[in-house]
This record gives sequence, C-alpha cells and structure tokens, in this order.
Amino acid sequence: MKKILVADDNPDILELLQSRLKANNYEVVTADNGVNTLLKIIEEIPDLIILDIKMPSGTGIGVYENIQRQKQVAGIPVIFITAYASAEIEEQVREMGAVDFISKPFNADDLLEKVKKALDES
Repeated sequence: MKKILVADDNPDILELLQSRLKANNYEVVTADNGVNTLLKIIEEIPDLIILDIKMPSGTGIGVYENIQRQKQVAGIPVIFITAYASAEIEEQVREMGAVDFISKPFNADDLLEKVKKALDES
C-alpha cells in the first residue's frame, strides 16, 4: 500500500483528502504546518507528498526546498495544492520540480488521477 503525506493547515481539507485517499486504498499521514510536515516526511518516508503552499510554521515552498536538500527524501514526488492558484505560482512550483499542481477547490477525480500519475499507477 502506497503511503501519502497530506500537509494542509485547513482541517476540512485534510479530512477530505484523507478520506478520499483512504477510500482508494492509500495509507495517509497528515500534517498541519511546515514544521510538522518536515518531521513527518523524515519519520514516515512517504511515497508521495501533497503539500499546501500556504501553511503556518513554514510554507509549502520552504518545506519543498528543505526536503530537496536531504538525500533520503529528495526524490519523493510532490503535488502542490493551494487556494491561491495563479499561472505564476504553478509555473514556479513546476520549475522547482513538483510533479503536479492542484488548485482549491479541487475535483476529487482529478486529484486521484494526479495521485495515480505521480505514483506511476495510471
């Protein structure tokens, strides 16, 4: 079973993502801020990270930059998710190396398709 770390400071989004992913046979670990996200990534070594861009105690972009400097987790694919979507932000995260980008509110089927693609399950 593939493990996905979902990092978002909105408890409703966390619950929605967690229930949708669990219903599709993924193991889900959650974090609600940048510091907790970094700790969980090192502790859990997930197969995929879904990472909110705007979080307290460290932005998603800061978390991403941090994990890219750590050999044991640098290769984990990341899908960024944000309520503050723009073409500039999407271009920035893709240039940084993110495998995908999702804007909130999101379509659950679209989310699952992007997750499967990121995990090479499509």
